[in-house]
Amino acid sequence: MSYVSTAMKPKPTLGGPGTDQRKKSRAAAWARRAPLLPALIFVIITTQLPFAVTLVISFFNWNSLRPNDRGFAGLSNYIQVFADPGLRHAVWVTILLTASVVLISLVTGLLIALLLNQKFFGRGLVRTLLIAPFLVVPVAAALIWKHAILNPVYGLINGILTGIWELFGSQNPPQMDLLTDQPLAAIIASLVWQWTPFMMLILLAGLQSRPADAIEAAQMDGANAWHVFRYITLPHLRQYLELGGLLGAIYIVQNFDAVFTLTSGGLGTSNLPYAVYKTFYIANEYGVASAAGVVTVAGSLIVATFALRTVFSIFKKEAAR
Repeated sequence: MSYVSTAMKPKPTLGGPGTDQRKKSRAAAWARRAPLLPALIFVIITTQLPFAVTLVISFFNWNSLRPNDRGFAGLSNYIQVFADPGLRHAVWVTILLTASVVLISLVTGLLIALLLNQKFFGRGLVRTLLIAPFLVVPVAAALIWKHAILNPVYGLINGILTGIWELFGSQNPPQMDLLTDQPLAAIIASLVWQWTPFMMLILLAGLQSRPADAIEAAQMDGANAWHVFRYITLPHLRQYLELGGLLGAIYIVQNFDAVFTLTSGGLGTSNLPYAVYKTFYIANEYGVASAAGVVTVAGSLIVATFALRTVFSIFKKEAAR
């Protein structure tokens, strides 16, 4: 009897209410994503396909001056990137340049952000003027530093030194030539001038998101300004400092404009992007240049991964409030 009753029960149909709901949700998801498909296809064509071609070329022995000698090289191009003294020095310069600019820009940006977080007359104008260097085209910024500031004959630095020395009656002021004596320091100074506003904006946003109730409670308990900064402000700004440092490192690692414009890679200032340019356009070694480019992109992707994690953690923290 139980067998008959079980056999007579209607079998569930494939098109139940759960299946219809899933189909509707998938249709709605595609309806939201469909307008983004042209942009996605454009990004893939303009970024991923050239990188894929570069990756393929990096495994070939390819010199444009010897087109008939082209052949598969395996990992020899990558070995040459780290074995060649010039390219190895370029990697070291890239690391030193990136670390110096990021660290100095973060410290300077933090000090400026702390000042701009205070209320004073004309704060909006001052903030706008301080942001201006970041809005200058990189090549134009490098030209400003090369000709208007660092030029040993008519530059701003030597002009100020001449005025100060003449003010005290001296006719022999020191005439600095940083582009010759300290070329890497000159590049670092120009990049710090351009990237400090970026760090300042990120840190200023972090300062304005501090918990006001915690600061008021600390002040009521007798904490001074240093204690508030040390135990409340600085821990709160940790993620913003990490974000600014990581984003700055992504762009400064790939900097080409300042090195090319200020020193043309001379006097030991050639970083990895400039070395890639020189290897490709001057030495015509397409395979080695492509391998060096892939190494640069890989380093940037590693830094970008940490930057994205920091961004997501900040978003989660803000959403949890």
